[in-house]
Amino acid sequence: MLDVPTLTGPAVRPVAPAAWTVRTADARHVAAYRRLRSEVFVTEQGLFSGHDLDRVDEDPRTEVLVAVDRDDRVLGGVRIAPAPEALDATGRDIGWWTGSRLVVARAARGAGGIGAALVRAACTRAVEVGALRFEATVQQPNRVLFERLGWHAWGTCDVEGVPHVRMRWPVTRVADLIGSTKAALAGLVGPLLGDAGTLLPAATLGGTGFVGDDGAPVPGTDLVAACDAILPALLERDPEWAGWCAVLVNVNDLTAMGAAPVGLLDAVGAPTVSAAHRVLNGLRSAAQAWGVPVLGGHTQIGVPSTLSVTALGRTAHPVPGGGGRPGDTLTLTADLGGRWRRGFEGRQWDSTSARSAAELRHLATTVATARPRAAKDVSMAGVVGTTAMLAEASGAGAVLDVAAVPTPDAATTGDWLTCFPGFAMLTADAPGASRMADAAGDLATSAACGDLTTEPGVRLRWPDGVTTDAAGAAATGLGPADGTG
Repeated sequence: MLDVPTLTGPAVRPVAPAAWTVRTADARHVAAYRRLRSEVFVTEQGLFSGHDLDRVDEDPRTEVLVAVDRDDRVLGGVRIAPAPEALDATGRDIGWWTGSRLVVARAARGAGGIGAALVRAACTRAVEVGALRFEATVQQPNRVLFERLGWHAWGTCDVEGVPHVRMRWPVTRVADLIGSTKAALAGLVGPLLGDAGTLLPAATLGGTGFVGDDGAPVPGTDLVAACDAILPALLERDPEWAGWCAVLVNVNDLTAMGAAPVGLLDAVGAPTVSAAHRVLNGLRSAAQAWGVPVLGGHTQIGVPSTLSVTALGRTAHPVPGGGGRPGDTLTLTADLGGRWRRGFEGRQWDSTSARSAAELRHLATTVATARPRAAKDVSMAGVVGTTAMLAEASGAGAVLDVAAVPTPDAATTGDWLTCFPGFAMLTADAPGASRMADAAGDLATSAACGDLTTEPGVRLRWPDGVTTDAAGAAATGLGPADGTG
């Protein structure tokens, strides 16, 4: 319950505006915050009898934010925590958090918006800890305050006999990620699609059925080509890892198409010979691990760091990214071993560098063995963004069951659903038809975690049955791969 106390009681001298700051509470602040809650919710408002403590206070993940004056006295506070209803049998946090027990001391209620500042700070902190759903239950008179701060009402209820409104803060983490990584694609590469009014052949960008795929079938052959460039920041911070990743992401692209890798071409730019050596050392190690020869490429010294790798693979029957249909089951098959890459915590999960060559090569055969209707490797757009792309290419929408997504113990759900996960394949198949678990064996965890739907966009489904919007219908703007959009 998130309650903003009403202005009741005798007149008091307010705290001067700007004489306070919001900070994370230490143990002494928490004790003062709880005393303040009792003064307001038990004594002043009579909402509780005796005390207002509950199991959220006992959860070690609960965080308290407080407003303190120049003498470090607590003027108000709020707590955020994983929603008790969201915790599964293991107590895992699945990214559904709530704000509650917002309180402001009577003497500070005219001190320049302490309550609003605490709410804003709670929203910021919830996103930082990986929340993808953040809600509060507030007394009806305070709905206006929350709506003014950008919250949306989505239901009503009674708490201790007092009418309350269920409010939701719009977490835009997924939409922002898709917008920054994929939304510009249609405008940029759309002109390459070709039509009757241009000189471009109709097969440009893979042809009908493969627009926007991880790899591009070469017309008239059994070849599949894939190409990826590495972010300059990664090259500068960790050149060897950048070289490794250049092979990893290309092999993943071929894996998603059901193609066996046959060779690589690399284009390397570096400011010095030493820098180029470091990049190529990582690339060589990865090429040896996956057993893919480097066939040639281009190297240039005395330029800013750049790296792009093209991979060639073979399959007579490429698996499309847009082959799904409404009603299909979505399955995520991910290697949950490993850890966050140092320096890229919350963004890059390293599940590959500690794997043996035999294990890496086996994982690269999973889609070819399982032959799903549709497959995409999870890219920098994360699990949800990749779901949006698969759904868009399939002319469908999607719902993901958040609690069913295979997730490492060391990663928050919010980070895992929006990171690059090393090895993870998202596939679509008829209900009960997926063979990905058998194909991966004990090297990866495979689980049904959603469905393709007729309603455009991607929604997250939570344990209470509520769905929240995560992504719009046009992840890339390229539309259905079969050209019907």
